[in-house]
Amino acid sequence: MKDYDEVTAFLGEWGPFQRLIFFLLSASIIPNGFNSMSIVFLAGIPEHHCRVPASANLSSEWRSYSIPRQMQDGREVPRKCRRYQLAALTNFSAQGLVPGRDVNLSQVELEPCLDGWEYSRDTYLSTIITEWNIVCDENWKPPLTTSLFFVGVLMGSFISGQLSDRFGRKNILFGTMAVQTGFSFLQIFSINWEMFTVLFVIVGMGQISNYVVAFILGTEILGKSVRIIFSTLGVCIFFAIGYMLLPLFAYFIRDWRMLLLALTVPGVLCVPLWWVIPESPRWLISQGRFREAEDIIQKAAKMNNVTAPVIVFDPVELRELRPVQQQKGYILDLFRTRHIATITIMSLMLWMLVSVGYFGLSLNTPNLHGDVYLNCFLSAAIEVPAYVIAWLLLRNLPRRYIIAGTLFLGGGVLLFIQLVPIEYHYLSTALVMLGKFGITSAFSMLYVFTAELYPTLVRNMAVGATSMSSRVGSIIAPYFVYLGAYDRILPYILMGSLTVLIGIVTLLFPESLGMALPETFEQMQKFQIQEKSKELHWERKEFQGFHNCILTNFCHIW
Repeated sequence: MKDYDEVTAFLGEWGPFQRLIFFLLSASIIPNGFNSMSIVFLAGIPEHHCRVPASANLSSEWRSYSIPRQMQDGREVPRKCRRYQLAALTNFSAQGLVPGRDVNLSQVELEPCLDGWEYSRDTYLSTIITEWNIVCDENWKPPLTTSLFFVGVLMGSFISGQLSDRFGRKNILFGTMAVQTGFSFLQIFSINWEMFTVLFVIVGMGQISNYVVAFILGTEILGKSVRIIFSTLGVCIFFAIGYMLLPLFAYFIRDWRMLLLALTVPGVLCVPLWWVIPESPRWLISQGRFREAEDIIQKAAKMNNVTAPVIVFDPVELRELRPVQQQKGYILDLFRTRHIATITIMSLMLWMLVSVGYFGLSLNTPNLHGDVYLNCFLSAAIEVPAYVIAWLLLRNLPRRYIIAGTLFLGGGVLLFIQLVPIEYHYLSTALVMLGKFGITSAFSMLYVFTAELYPTLVRNMAVGATSMSSRVGSIIAPYFVYLGAYDRILPYILMGSLTVLIGIVTLLFPESLGMALPETFEQMQKFQIQEKSKELHWERKEFQGFHNCILTNFCHIW
């Protein structure tokens, strides 16, 4: 009996067909890098203060003093949400009084920005913030917009796998790509914040669905050795490329509607891929459509310049089609015993808190000192070496130690930021990027680590549940950034502390390097017990050696 990999082994692992699929599917991920972080520029908050209408009967001197000042990051700036009472200033101006000499400004009553705001155009020409005045009393809306986008991502995670199982990988890949691109285009015509946010939720649903289905399609078409590189490097690095292109687009296109229009173009350019990317032969076989699956493999063989058998897929010889009574797994199986429940709860915490750190740092780039476009680009670029390092570490080193180590690195440098003097802005930015490097490396290793811990019966369910936990982390991450409005250092203290804490928890996981993947719950239990017994045996052996050494030295001295 042969399985799919054995039947298609004649194609080779890295021929022209596999290279084409690898790069096209990876390239289809680039728009995801745009959309996942586009809110950084679409909802950019420029410097602003209360507008004083030109019709106000104020002298030029009183007009220049109409906005109270405050200290921010060591410099004096106008207050954003209050101005001196305009009626009082008009009265003082009419009397010819001089501000600061005849009138003590600290005793003048303040009022809200009744005539709107004036926005600096140095960084952004237009954003949804300036369009609909989402500042001051409405400053809760930007983080909510971002959180609701990730709620859409969470909903997309629910449905993408089921849809692709039912309607095919290729159909859902391009369908969700159309949803992502189409609704991003519709956002251009938003007339208010509510319309923009509802459409943004749908964009989030399409974004993650496209990502997941491209991941599944690639792992099903590519061979075993290439599959690992595709899932760890190909998808992640091309996502980072899309993320890096975002600040380049935003730098040259500073109006939010035109920026959205530009970000939909790559999605439109993916349309011709429909005629190049095939359906998954594995999925076609699972549906009994052998003729279509065989046609795809025959074309692949021709592209790879190899000779294919006359009959590639014989239903009798495919092990996957044998009528085997399989045990079903349920979500409660992830908590069926104390050992499994402990690993599941720790895994859910690990995914959620790492996600908080990753998205919190990514969304916080506008609050860093310096050019927002350069900071965003650096935040994206640092992900490429992080993914490469993670892949190299995973090849030979113990999982829990390398994940904990990268988390300690990321969390530790974030905690160190509070010790940096405020004038050393570039050092603070460098530490933030180093923290992003560590957390991104850890994040990219979680899929492999979680899959190795659980038995086959619930492995996919476990990865899905923990991935959903990371979506919860991304939903709350914008509010960590929001805290920066009250204290610049507070988000780093919270994210750094939680990252170090979960790094310590990671050390409590069983090790999976070099262990056979558990097939049943019994093997998983045995796997953990064996791990503990190995540690106890090692400790006993070390103690025995230490005890013998003490006795030997004591006898020698005696």
